[in-house]
Amino acid sequence: MTSIYEKYQLKQVINASGRMTILGVSTPEKSVVDTVNYGLNHYFEMKDLVDKTGAYIADLLNAEDAVVVSCASAGLAQSVAAVIVKDDDWLLENLHAAPLEVPHDIVLPKGHNVNFGAPVGTMVTMGGGRLVEAGYANECSPQQLSAAITRQTAAILYIKSHHCVQKSHLSVEQAAVVARKHGVPLIVDAAAEEDLQCYYRVGADLVIYSGAKAIEGPTSGLVVGKQQYIGWVKRQSAGIGRAMKVGKEGILGLTQAIENYLTQEKVTGAQMVEKMTPFIDNLNTLNGISARVVWDAAGRDIARAEIHCDEVLIGRTTGELVQALKTGEIAIYFRGYKANEGLVEVDVRSVSSEQLETIYICIKALLSGEKIA
Repeated sequence: MTSIYEKYQLKQVINASGRMTILGVSTPEKSVVDTVNYGLNHYFEMKDLVDKTGAYIADLLNAEDAVVVSCASAGLAQSVAAVIVKDDDWLLENLHAAPLEVPHDIVLPKGHNVNFGAPVGTMVTMGGGRLVEAGYANECSPQQLSAAITRQTAAILYIKSHHCVQKSHLSVEQAAVVARKHGVPLIVDAAAEEDLQCYYRVGADLVIYSGAKAIEGPTSGLVVGKQQYIGWVKRQSAGIGRAMKVGKEGILGLTQAIENYLTQEKVTGAQMVEKMTPFIDNLNTLNGISARVVWDAAGRDIARAEIHCDEVLIGRTTGELVQALKTGEIAIYFRGYKANEGLVEVDVRSVSSEQLETIYICIKALLSGEKIA
């Protein structure tokens, strides 16, 4: 039987970059796939499905309410629209038809204004918001966040991500205190985060997760929060959310994935270190390459292998090495955010020990001038 790879002439991929959208994010387990299949083959009253799965998820997470959306970025856009439109029926249908007279500024720390594959500002603008930066790229204190809030502020936005500046930036807890002081909601974008309860517990009004990253569900997103705010997010299905609707299969699949996620034992950072140690030892035998264990910049219990390339010794830039590995018969993807510094990272969560050996062999072949398979 012809495989999907053969049918469409696609490359096989070794995903050493982590739960990344460009590679399809994750591979859900069988119970999630079965639930998706059930959803695809049955009909439901969609509003009832949205409401009751949301209530079910909220109960699992000890939150007031929740709603499944099509992805985390859609959740961000709809959350912004929700805090601007609220219960206004005219504005729901005319969000982009006239200049906004209601509060629509979305304040976030300057170091959180990042591109996660698309700009944060694009999602805010899609929701009718105007992005206002607080503090500086290298610092944002509670006082600096507070100083950026005016009568036109609709919400504070906090991006919890390794993409963001970490040093000298206030915590989610501190942002929640500022939000309460000024009487504005706090939206936390925690797309790839692993704790589905902590940000809500410390005072966020809306918390957004990717359904396909840490949770390993189908392509989807989750918004958890206060009941009134989740109600406003749901209303966006008749507004901007119509262009971002999630299918019945995605709603049911993510709900099952969340159940699994909360009950299954997680792979620890220590186990990741154990898995990657032989790989690191092999890399350190190569001239011009040095490798070590590093930990996730956003504080998650995720260990990765950091590879440092001596570009003089290897005779090419780190970027060229990364590109060559992507263009082999098997496409090998690293985390290349620091390639300009001579550094790349290997995320081992979605990689087998055999694939780590393949990565080592391919790097060794490239350094010796051989063609990689």
